Amino acid sequence: MNTTDPIADYLTRLRNAQMAGHRIVEIPASKLKKRITEILYDQGYILKYKFEDEAGPQGIIKIAVKYQRGTKKPVIRKLQRISKPGLRKYVGSTDLPRVINGLGIAIVSTSKGVMTDKEARRENVGGEVLCYVY
Repeated sequence: MNTTDPIADYLTRLRNAQMAGHRIVEIPASKLKKRITEILYDQGYILKYKFEDEAGPQGIIKIAVKYQRGTKKPVIRKLQRISKPGLRKYVGSTDLPRVINGLGIAIVSTSKGVMTDKEARRENVGGEVLCYVY
């Protein structure tokens, strides 16, 4: 399967796994997707993850989807791709988006690596807005 937008594919797989109520989702790995996974974990959006580098040519990311205790609803309410291959969305350090007033996160690809909007603000760097998560 050839996806022109691996990040959109990543977000879609995660979204679909949640809607189907799966506990684990497997996604083909890349450096960028591994970093996004780490951010989602650090921000408490996923339970845990594992990088299986020996699986296939590029490896696999296994993500344990996180659900709320009582309601069994997914912790991630929305995964939204912002910058697309056909239309890239770049912002300067002063124009970094605030996702629902700082409740959500924007994942930004900067010259200092992939980070959340809060980290980018701290580092005073702009970049490409990959997606919103809340």
